[in-house]
Amino acid sequence: MEKKQGDSKQSTGRHGEELATEYLAARGYRLLARNWRYQRSEIDLIAAKDHCIHFIEVKTLHGNQFSMPEYKVNKAKLRMLKAGAEGYLLQHPEWKWIQFDIVAITLFPHQPPDIFLIADIS
Repeated sequence: MEKKQGDSKQSTGRHGEELATEYLAARGYRLLARNWRYQRSEIDLIAAKDHCIHFIEVKTLHGNQFSMPEYKVNKAKLRMLKAGAEGYLLQHPEWKWIQFDIVAITLFPHQPPDIFLIADIS
């Protein structure tokens, strides 16, 4: 079967989400949802910690790219993240404290990934 370029990007994204889930769990976050959709919005990870719900965008890049993953989160992506969060909160109104975060992951060959949490980006 021929591999499409998009397959690699999706595979990298899924791998990054797995790494982010493990990273957050090790820091006391409880995963509530993954790839949660509302209308045209998708939230990579929704997690809870210390009575706060976190809407998390995960960005993963390979170390050979000349950019940092967090720079790939633009204004349009933030608008979609917030729209998705509004939809989630309509269905789960018990949450009073919310936060928007980014988990930026850079993958390197033959080395552990660089994982960085950018908390409270709003």
